[in-house]
Amino acid sequence: MPRFFIDFFCALGDEPWVDGENGTHIVKSLRMREGEELTLCNGQGTDYRCVLIKTESGRAQVRVLDQQLSAGEPSVFITLYQALPKADKMDTVVQKAVESGACRIVPVFSARCISRPDEKAARRKVERWQKIALEAAKQCGRGIVPQVMAITPFAKALDQAVADGDRLLFFYEGEGKSLRALAVEQEKRISLFVGPEGGFETSEVELTQQKGAHVATLGPRIFRTETAPVAALSALMLLTGNM
Repeated sequence: MPRFFIDFFCALGDEPWVDGENGTHIVKSLRMREGEELTLCNGQGTDYRCVLIKTESGRAQVRVLDQQLSAGEPSVFITLYQALPKADKMDTVVQKAVESGACRIVPVFSARCISRPDEKAARRKVERWQKIALEAAKQCGRGIVPQVMAITPFAKALDQAVADGDRLLFFYEGEGKSLRALAVEQEKRISLFVGPEGGFETSEVELTQQKGAHVATLGPRIFRTETAPVAALSALMLLTGNM
């Protein structure tokens, strides 16, 4: 069923108009007809099952038939702190992290990051990543659109995770405890840190431990930087009963 995120309030029996990009997509791209059903999501975890009752040029009117909590939202709020990879790999990280259940994504400048865009380029990148997050959320049935934050220096990102009160997991190749050994099954908020192509520096590992983070491992195999967050998120979804 087609799915669209909206920024207005709905209630049972309402007959709102859907316009803008969503309306154009319904009418011109999908060429939906009266009587066909679609889902509107308020971006805060509520889905509205609707039926199309009328179309005009570039907009559509629907009737709200039912509402329920979005089934696509996990019970644990996970923030991915991803050290900035080279080239366009972050595009893939954002897309797959949203599909895998991340609720917020923070691109991070760590010591070994090669990609270091200037302020203007960084803003453009974040805007693109947010659009990728939106499309991924639509595709996989999320109830929210995970926010992609501004690119943040490593130490500041770590302080932010500590201030949020999350369980801190720091993935470091070849060392650390398994996720099962860390007993994450009942956690409600988790922040996980994933390094760039060259990994984290020893000083960064030491700093995270001083802040109370748990050094974790995904096993003896070394993942690429764009693969590691998907593996970590998938494992966490399974352990917390969300997969």
